[in-house]
Order: sequence, then C-alpha cells, then structure tokens
Amino acid sequence: MKNLKDILYKVSVNAVFGSTDVWVDDIEFDSRKVKENKLFVAQKGVTVDGHKFIDKAITLGAKVIVCENTPEYKQEDVTYVEVENSSSALAIISANFYDNPSTKLKLIGVTGTNGKTTVATLLYQLFKKAGFKSGLLSTVKILVGEKEYKATHTTPDSVMINKYLHEMVEEGVAYCFMEVSSHGIHQKRTEGLAFVGGVFTNLSHDHLDYHETFAEYRDVKKSFFDSLPKSAFALTNIDDKNGLVMLQNTKAEKQSYALKTIADFKAKVLEKSFSGSLLSINGVEVWTKLIGEFNVYNLLAIYGVASLLGLEKIEILRLLSELESVSGRFQYTISEDHVTAIVDYAHTPDALKNVLQTINDIRTGNEQVITVVGCGGDRDKTKRPKMAHIASQLSTQTIFTSDNPRTEDPQRILEDMEEGVAAENYKKTLSILDRRQAIKTACKLSKTGDIILVAGKGHENYQEINGERFHFDDLEEVKNCFEQLKKL
Repeated sequence: MKNLKDILYKVSVNAVFGSTDVWVDDIEFDSRKVKENKLFVAQKGVTVDGHKFIDKAITLGAKVIVCENTPEYKQEDVTYVEVENSSSALAIISANFYDNPSTKLKLIGVTGTNGKTTVATLLYQLFKKAGFKSGLLSTVKILVGEKEYKATHTTPDSVMINKYLHEMVEEGVAYCFMEVSSHGIHQKRTEGLAFVGGVFTNLSHDHLDYHETFAEYRDVKKSFFDSLPKSAFALTNIDDKNGLVMLQNTKAEKQSYALKTIADFKAKVLEKSFSGSLLSINGVEVWTKLIGEFNVYNLLAIYGVASLLGLEKIEILRLLSELESVSGRFQYTISEDHVTAIVDYAHTPDALKNVLQTINDIRTGNEQVITVVGCGGDRDKTKRPKMAHIASQLSTQTIFTSDNPRTEDPQRILEDMEEGVAAENYKKTLSILDRRQAIKTACKLSKTGDIILVAGKGHENYQEINGERFHFDDLEEVKNCFEQLKKL
C-alpha cells in the first residue's frame, strides 16, 4: 500500500481534483480487473480508449483515477489526477509504487529488429555462469533468478515490468537483461526505468503495420538511446547502416561492435560448421557452439556488454564457449538418415535471409535446402512477397504455409507471398495451407544429407487461428515426422 503523494513523484500532472492523501493498494489499467482501493489509469490505446471505462472502474472500487481528460461529473469520494500522458504516467507511477526497483540492480536494455532475444537470454546465461544472480525479461520467458514466468509480450506492460524488477530486487538479483521492443518504447512502457546500458543489434523491415514508416520505426528505437543517462553505456552495431544514428543524441558512453568496420569490439570468423564456429574476438580465438554470422554479431554484443560491466575478458571468452543456442533460434535436430532440420524464429525478410545464407555457407555439396515458411496474419503485409522471394531464391525447394493467420484468411496470406516469387523460381515452390502437412511434405522430399529449415515460429508452441490458440510446435512436428519416416 502506498500514499498517492509518493507515487505521483515525477509525474507530469496538469491538475488534481480531490485529496492526494489517499492510500492505494494496487495499480490497474484494465477496468475489468479493478478492485477496492485500486488506482485506475485511463489510457488512449491503439484500439480502445480507457477513458470510456472510468465510471466502470469507480463502480468496481477505484479510489483514484489518472487520466488525460477528466470527466465533467466528478464523484466526491474519488480523486482525479489529470496528466499530460497517461501511458507515461502509468510507467512512472508503477516505478514509484514498487520503490523504483530498476535503481537497485543493473538493468540492460537490448533493442533492434533481430537478435534481441538471443542477446538478452545469453547475457542472462553468461552472468549466471559467472556466479551472479540474474534476471531476464524476454519474448520467450521471464526469469527471476531461477524462477520462471511465461512471457506474453516482448516488452511487458509497465506495471508488470516493475513488479518483476521488484521481485528480482527481493531475490537479490544483481543484473537484469531486458528486451526492449519498439512497441514498448512507443507506448512509454520503459519510462521511469533506470538503465545502466543499452544495446542496438540491427534494424530491418518489421512492424510497419504499427509504425507508419520505416523512419518512424527507426526514430522510436533511437529515442531509447536518447533517454539513456550519462552514467550508462550505449553499445551499437556499426556495421548496420542505422548503428551510428542510434548514438547521435545519446548522453551515454558510446561503444561499438562490428565484423566489417573498425570498432571497440571486433570479431573475425575463422571456421564454421554445423557444430559451431571458431572466432577471433579482439585478437583472441574462441570456439562457440553458435552458428552463423548473425550469431557472431550477437556474441560480440554479449562480449561488449560483459566487458563494459567489468567482467575479465579471458573469463568472458571462456563463458562464451559454453553458451547454448536459445530455444527456437537456429535450433536443429538430425534424423537417422542424416537429414538436418533447423527451426528458427526468422519472421522478417532480413532474419530469413541471414539464416538461409548461413545454411548455404555451411553446406558442402549437393544437399537440398528445403524451406517451410509462412507469414503472420493481421501484421505488416508488405514483407510477405519479400520473404517469399528470399526463401525461393536461396532454397532448393520452398513450401509456403500458414504461420499464425490470426483473423486473416490464410489462403490470402499465401497469395500475397506468392506475388514475390521470381519467374525462374516458380517450379521450386509449393503452397500447402496446413502447416503440419507442409512440414511432413518437407521431410518426405528430403534425402540423406539434406537440410530442412522451418522458419517463422521458432519457440512458439501454438498456432493462432481466429482468436484461438491451438498447440503447435515446429520442432515437435519435425521430430514426429522423422520418427514416422524411420518406421517406413
């Protein structure tokens, strides 16, 4: 329970109607979950305006209403706080309510189109192996020390972020690694958090269903670095054309990593195979179990963060060699017939290209590369033909299929994809609506030594169709297919 005066600290308040000497049990922005003595924040969302539910929240017991527009009729026993921006207020109020937990541990934010989950998760792994109690806020899972919670968004809402961080502080966590999405930044979910460091991985085509232009998408990412304090570090991939843009206005200490450009943290790939890669990082050789140039960038980011946080460089390299790949990120299984099946979350044109280029770099002869790929419904439609073009161009055989169609017609999604296939690649593409059947077909088409890539869903263990989620796991499906073919 907290006093309203305390939790309004640093909130941009326009006016207060009623007493601020009120005690608040909890914070809520979903009117359906409001209970007695809760503070309700009315936000103007993408599809719903929370201001419409102020009366409902009061009926359910809310004693404080935080909003951008106060109602004309105000109830006497309710305090109304009018603010500049409800989402920003929610974030700062949440931080204050939970005693600003981000100031009591070292919080590092990782942003970019691809690689966020891998970098954040492997940093968690590395610091845990180094003997530190660590926390993770990621797309795949939330970890408070050893305790695991299910993740529902890349960046949780600001109440949950602070709740998890508070729990981490209570558990004695020293470092927390957090994925920071463009949605999270844009919706002010990260305001009020004290980051000691920020990492930029890369920027490519994604989320243009949400952000109106690529420039807006880039600038939202950049705003995260703009807000870092002087005491923090900003680590960027300067091989990416937007890498230096991220550092333009930051007050933080500027640091860089690269494979192709002069940088503070530099790597060279010496050997590569499906069992791993031999790298040289800042002139010292290290063997890693991770595969592909995109993972070399991820490892460089991890090496850079660990160095900037004070770990010994030789110790960091030793720990890098022990790291395992993240669930659904270039995760592979091999059949008895020596067919390699790779499951990867690649759901953007750039990520798909990176994975297929990695496979083609490693393959040794005439092995087929059979790719199963789809695109999500109710999302950016412009990337569908691009992903289809990349898949058909860089594969021996491509099967287009459903991903998470959500509320869209899956057949229409496939038609959007097919428009991107170049004439010379028509003969090596198939469209199979049912994802399970598409994976089975890929397995049946494969021969000894071939490589199957199942892209787009990675760690997800469901398929979302018309608002319902059905169990579906790409890796599980591939293993079942291999088992069935073994019996034939």
